[in-house]
Amino acid sequence: MLIDITKAVGGYLHEVFIGNVDWGILIGYVAQAMFAMRFVVQWIASERSGKSVVPTTFWVFSIGGGLMLLGYAMYRKDPVFIIGQAFGVFVYLRNLQFVLRGGRRGAAA
Repeated sequence: MLIDITKAVGGYLHEVFIGNVDWGILIGYVAQAMFAMRFVVQWIASERSGKSVVPTTFWVFSIGGGLMLLGYAMYRKDPVFIIGQAFGVFVYLRNLQFVLRGGRRGAAA
């Protein structure tokens, strides 16, 4: 029984992550990695300062990853994902505008 479940899960994961790979999926992986890097950048900046900090690069990675994920969502024709990423990119651009308008003092939260 456990072996059957393991085979089923393994088969599912193989189909999802390996069996369906094409250029669009590869671009999606890169986009997701770029989007995730914003949290790494934010975490490192906060650890260094000993308080919560949102550096400008957080918003740069948010915009870059968000635009790439929006393109991926459009490629996949996923309306929920498209709406979510389009709204997110708008928010990231607006936050970057606040940071740039306020100079370096706007880079920390």
